[in-house]
Amino acid sequence: MQNLTELSFSFKYILILIVTMIIALILTPLMILISHKIGAVDKPNARRINAKPMPSAGGVAIVVAFSSITLFVLPRIVGLANHHLVEATYFRYILPFVLGGGIVALTGFIDDIVELGAKTKLLGQVAGACVIWFFTNSHIENFKIPFGGPNLIFPEWLSFFATIFWILAITNAVNLIDGLDGLAGGVSIISLTTMGLVAYFFLETPNVYLPITIFVLVAAIAGFFPYNFPSAVIYMGDTGALFLGFMIAVLSLQGLKNATAVAVLTPMLILGVPITDTLVAVVRRKLNGGSIAEADRMHLHHRLLSLGLTQHAAVLVIYGIASIFSFIALILNVSSRWGGIFLLVFSLIGLDILIEMVGVWGENRTPLLNLIEYVGNSAYRQEVRQNRKVRRKQKLRDKRRK
Repeated sequence: MQNLTELSFSFKYILILIVTMIIALILTPLMILISHKIGAVDKPNARRINAKPMPSAGGVAIVVAFSSITLFVLPRIVGLANHHLVEATYFRYILPFVLGGGIVALTGFIDDIVELGAKTKLLGQVAGACVIWFFTNSHIENFKIPFGGPNLIFPEWLSFFATIFWILAITNAVNLIDGLDGLAGGVSIISLTTMGLVAYFFLETPNVYLPITIFVLVAAIAGFFPYNFPSAVIYMGDTGALFLGFMIAVLSLQGLKNATAVAVLTPMLILGVPITDTLVAVVRRKLNGGSIAEADRMHLHHRLLSLGLTQHAAVLVIYGIASIFSFIALILNVSSRWGGIFLLVFSLIGLDILIEMVGVWGENRTPLLNLIEYVGNSAYRQEVRQNRKVRRKQKLRDKRRK
């Protein structure tokens, strides 16, 4: 029989992915019992989808599976410290990511039990982001203006704020979409898988550690996923959602080291669903005169449910949208400049049509659909013109009265 140490790296890595998945698969049922004992239970309310109390610390299984494998197993087999593309051992590379992610996961875990305030949760996220800034080189340091523009080098203070902002934005974007069974987990698997492919095939500065780490995280989520897919028996909670958002943010940062337009757009496209849902929520809440932190039931998954879709169907629809975003991100990396521009423009148009059709902007906010109807429907065009005439006449009468 062949000695385990003599096996190829590829074979050993596949074994590691399987073991990672099994660890999460075994730990998740234990977290169902532990969640009930420690009070990490998601109780039904006006904003929740669940009709009964649900254990909500399932993300611990993902965190433990990923952290244990990357800290104690992978460093023993990677052995690339002297490789010309690697600056440090894998352990030194991954330790800050696990420490920063651990701080964020701990913040989420406490929130799952006692429900922390927004500022306290944000403080935990900032602490984790600062670990990444001070102990890794995953920074946003520059940006190349497209179409032959200059390369803008950020001063250190701006690089710091840009990096921290990116981490916080993506972390909370992923957390916000965790509103249906299996939604955050499935979207994260799709996004991370695409990110791993981009990291392996398309990064200008190759990083052999990055895809290795990404697919271990995918395996950890996959082990938890069967318990969370509709109908779920446990939620990942803020423990898992914040950890996944944080890890996706910091891993994507390594692709932004040389921030060309494609390098910036690729992770934004890969994370299209959570980013779009968050940006639309901010704009919608400002248009409604409320606080951007004010919760509502107008997110994409809420709107799909209001259209009559089941949880299962709504989740599959969003998986489909996330897959389209990911496919566009892959195509963008091999397309010409003008091909990429047309791809992005038509993608944005299609995205806005979808958002308006399901009513995510809010009631009666459908400018693009109105424009399409104005161009293609003569009766509607006449009605709009007539209404404009009436409004102009009314304005003239109002002026005369003054």
